Amino acid sequence: PGENETKVNLEELKTSVLYSGPVDPAEWVGLRKSYPLLVYLRNNLLMLAILAFEVTIYRHQEYYRCRNNLTTPVTKTIFHDITRAHLDDGLVNCVKYFINYFFYKFGLETCFLLSVNVIGQRMDFYAMIHAFCLIAVLYRRRRKAIAEIWPKYCCFLACIITFQYFLCIGIPPAPCKDYPWRSGNANFNSNIIKWLYFPDFIVRPNPVFLVYDFMLLLCASLQRQTFEDENKAAVRIMAGDNVEICMNLDAASFSQHNPVPDFIHCR
Repeated sequence: PGENETKVNLEELKTSVLYSGPVDPAEWVGLRKSYPLLVYLRNNLLMLAILAFEVTIYRHQEYYRCRNNLTTPVTKTIFHDITRAHLDDGLVNCVKYFINYFFYKFGLETCFLLSVNVIGQRMDFYAMIHAFCLIAVLYRRRRKAIAEIWPKYCCFLACIITFQYFLCIGIPPAPCKDYPWRSGNANFNSNIIKWLYFPDFIVRPNPVFLVYDFMLLLCASLQRQTFEDENKAAVRIMAGDNVEICMNLDAASFSQHNPVPDFIHCR
């Protein structure tokens, strides 16, 4: 570029995809010459193997239940004979119960921790958006109120991760056209572009951030399923309910209404 076309210094221009070397248009769509080809396709083959293994397991379970006239379990758990009544029946049963229903009991708290982790790892404009959304969810306070807006929160996470994915891809470098925030009239530097997570040929968006967002989206989707399971009678019988206990109750007098043994105020 000419002197008036950009404010980027020469050292930064050397790291740009447009000026560091020849551009292969096929790489923008994910195609690249590689040898050996098996190394290039190993991740794709691994995903196919995992999917085939999963389908085989599900088909085998379905065939086994049909052959032995067995019903499908209400909950997808490892220990089907462990219920809420076994939680206080020894340490082994307690561990089995939390293996089955840890996310059912503490999934919402796990999502909040993952949201804080996304904010701490990113520290950019989208981290601020995640912080505002977390504050909006926590403002509802009660679990029932949070469950009502949780589908909207999951939709927000799905949309924002899709939008960031397209930002990471950016425009094709083959036409040799730079972004407008790299023009001579734009008052943007590399730090601002990095903080705003703008697509750029010099400071490219960090795609690792999408992994943190994906983990949050995955747990939020599981929590949405948990909110739906909480309204099923069969699940509540097996795993117990997640009904909130009023904070105004006296802990010492509450033991007479609680069917679970009280190890604190038993005296």
